[in-house]
Amino acid sequence: MQTAALATAPPKVTLLSSPAVPYDGAIAAARTCYSPRVIERSEITDKQRDSIGPLTFEGGHHTVFQHAHFEFGLENISRQLVWSVLHSYPFYNSEQSSQRYVKLNEPRAFVPPITGEALDVYEQAVLKAWDAYATLSALLKDDAWAILKQLRYVRPTNSAARLKAVEREAEKKSIETARYVIPIGAFTSMVHTVSGIVLHRLYRMLNAGDVPYEAAMVIGAMVDLVKEVDPMFFEKIGLDTLARESMPELQFPNTRASGDAFAAEFDRRLQGRVSRLRDWSAGAERVVADAVRATFGITTVEMGDEEAIDRVMNPARNPYRVDMLDVAYHSPMMRTLNHASYVFEKKLSHTADSQDQRHRMVPASRPMMTLADTSAPDYITPRLIRQNPAALAVYEQAMADAWTAKNKLLALGVPLEYALYVVPNSKALRLVESGSFIALQHKWTLRTCFNAQEEIYLASMDEISQVKAIHPQLGRHLGPPCVLRNQVVSPRCTEGTHFCGVPVWNSFPNAERRL
Repeated sequence: MQTAALATAPPKVTLLSSPAVPYDGAIAAARTCYSPRVIERSEITDKQRDSIGPLTFEGGHHTVFQHAHFEFGLENISRQLVWSVLHSYPFYNSEQSSQRYVKLNEPRAFVPPITGEALDVYEQAVLKAWDAYATLSALLKDDAWAILKQLRYVRPTNSAARLKAVEREAEKKSIETARYVIPIGAFTSMVHTVSGIVLHRLYRMLNAGDVPYEAAMVIGAMVDLVKEVDPMFFEKIGLDTLARESMPELQFPNTRASGDAFAAEFDRRLQGRVSRLRDWSAGAERVVADAVRATFGITTVEMGDEEAIDRVMNPARNPYRVDMLDVAYHSPMMRTLNHASYVFEKKLSHTADSQDQRHRMVPASRPMMTLADTSAPDYITPRLIRQNPAALAVYEQAMADAWTAKNKLLALGVPLEYALYVVPNSKALRLVESGSFIALQHKWTLRTCFNAQEEIYLASMDEISQVKAIHPQLGRHLGPPCVLRNQVVSPRCTEGTHFCGVPVWNSFPNAERRL
């Protein structure tokens, strides 16, 4: 089957909302620091604009430029740009079109500035991937339907509406898995909000990621739109970009030839896990207990370690653990969990890591794909595909085709930055991730739910099992919402009609996840 022609277009950037006078707002905030009252924007003078703005900016007093927030609509941008640049740091907010739930009927992708035979190779690679996606979606739907019928207790007496709802869910499960063959150059759209100082930093560092060409187009358009609202926000304090050749990351030895060797070395360290605990706070339990006692001004005689930790971690005693608003950072008691930390080495697909990196309080050292490329196919295979021989054959051929196209583009002289766009979502990424226990326990609560993305679920299960082994008191009350809420608050499951169908709370962590 051959899909329609590849659809592409330049990035579309719109400014959805912004302050009316962001630069004056920054100056007013700066003046308020030295005033007994709040300074109004209407009070700002030209002299203050010329002096206070550059003085605070060059002096590193950047919080005044953080009050202004700009909400952008971004369309026709690649998922590689999102992963490499827009979501690679903590200070943003995004709502992005999901490949897990939105069927990709039309082949739409970013096309870099290439011509001739290279362009033909590129376009055919994208179209082949979309063909494989359509085939896999159809092949996997019956498998997902069969499993869901058992999990949702579907019977012949069920209403047509009930059957239709389960069928739609089966289709979502099939496209969620089939998306692994879609190239990372595929288009996405999002609402993306950043503060003024972050926009300055994005522009300064737009050459730092794997996609400087596309980043310049998108971030440049964001800056231009803000200039239309208030030219002073950039003109008064300067605006410059670090040149690609001056980036210290680019001064490292070119490791492209050894990317395969690095991958093999990293995989040996994982010892068969998705995520391996590499380092941790050795005295974490005593430190957390001491922090609890410090918070409440009590001695070790008055409260032992186990009691102190139980008061924080046991959802039957701490209602914050089952509050879906995640108020941990606002709780004096739960802030004690900041003092234990863990480091993991993990291996995820590009599509899974694109979700994992949204846990911004658990940062990671992610690979620069332009410096760690592998010549051989290097990918993750979802379980639903592994269990279906016909789907597996289609999938493995799609992987071979993608790497053949990428290597052919390189042979034709196409820069690796552009060739990587045809690599699929399944591309394996190896990273080092760390976080404080306060951030990790929240992430594990969300990601050990059976509805969580499969790879992140498996990584989270690896992580909590290893934490429990070294810190059993801290690890005793870890698990998905239904486990924490069981016999504490109703309903157990917070997913509503998306309940997985498995009473996980009866046998966690040994409950079987089938999808």
